[in-house]
Amino acid sequence: MITKAPRGVEDWYGERMYKRTVVEKIARDIAKTYNIKEIITPVFEHTVLFQRGVGETTDVVQKEMYTFLDKGERSITLKPEGTAGTMRAYLEHNMYAEPGPTKLFYVTQAFRYEKPQSGRLRQHHQFGVEFVGSKSPLAEVEVITLVIEMINKLGLKDAKLHINSIGCKNCRETYNEALLKYLKEHEDKLCPTCRERMQKNPLRVIDCKVEDCKKIVEKAPRTIEYLDEECREHFEELQYLLNQLNIPYEIDTGIVRGLDYYTKTVFEFVNEDGFTLCGGGRYDGLIHEIDEKQDIPSVGFGMGIERILYFLEKEGVELEAEEPVALYVGILGKEAKAKAYQLVNNLRKQGVIVETDYMERSVKAQMKYANKIGAKKTVIIGEDELQNNIARVKDMESGEQTEIALEKIAELF
Repeated sequence: MITKAPRGVEDWYGERMYKRTVVEKIARDIAKTYNIKEIITPVFEHTVLFQRGVGETTDVVQKEMYTFLDKGERSITLKPEGTAGTMRAYLEHNMYAEPGPTKLFYVTQAFRYEKPQSGRLRQHHQFGVEFVGSKSPLAEVEVITLVIEMINKLGLKDAKLHINSIGCKNCRETYNEALLKYLKEHEDKLCPTCRERMQKNPLRVIDCKVEDCKKIVEKAPRTIEYLDEECREHFEELQYLLNQLNIPYEIDTGIVRGLDYYTKTVFEFVNEDGFTLCGGGRYDGLIHEIDEKQDIPSVGFGMGIERILYFLEKEGVELEAEEPVALYVGILGKEAKAKAYQLVNNLRKQGVIVETDYMERSVKAQMKYANKIGAKKTVIIGEDELQNNIARVKDMESGEQTEIALEKIAELF
């Protein structure tokens, strides 16, 4: 047990770690062009933040959170998602006092106790954006456009935009009445969790993953049929903007998202197998839910890094190759160690990727190792090379050797 990681977590190293760093760099580079600033929030928060922000009736709060009492008997939770903590930080540091909007992004760990599956582990990583302060549908268009750019930069093809509107607090009351009436007609076939939820928050039944419940909600009333004038106009303007910008989309009335803070627009990017790459939407009431003195609209999304890597693998997309070792400096004899390492160090200072021998291998073994790590060029530094100030640099692909003064080796790179 001591040498085996717990179920649902992953050690990052080697090629997979490299791919993750490439994905995160692409995310950061795109966010920079949108003038979105990075934020890092604590890996744990007070449990009440998620209970109030994410929602008491959600699967996340009811079943999936890692919650514990600290030594001060305070209830603490490892963050299951990035939005609530970011909004808490926004309020705590009075970011609303600055000229709006406030645009923030994060690459963060998240923790959910759920069955490990493709692209989703109990400890996973999210790239997310929070756009705070705008009621305009253009805010949704901005974050949707960013996701599309991310998808394109990654080289993914199978990820289609699905949108829906789940209305606001006002039209939700009418909808909940209609949904509850429908659910009561099928109450005996619902799972125990949904029978409980339908009384507190009927919308959560739409998001249930139990097959019997999914079949029942297929014919349930849809939020889009109960929008008030403001929500309907908002959704129509969103569609108009997407059409004008030639952004293809599908209206999917089954999308409600699994977190209670969403209002009006919700969206997902989904592949042909129904796997969700990214989900987001508008949450105009979230900040008020956290701090009743504030009422500030927001929109954003979360995108799982592991899910991105799963999509890349499924589509056979190859990311840019890792930069290889430019030069392997072999060492022949103890007298050459210091001078050889001085060469290594000087080249590294110039940004050249260099490797050398730390294992006191034979020259033959060193060349074998250089070949194994994919070094582009090799050079052996020994007593003769030091005396003559000349070395032979070998191109490992062509086999061609170039005689060059030691102090001029850097000019080859």
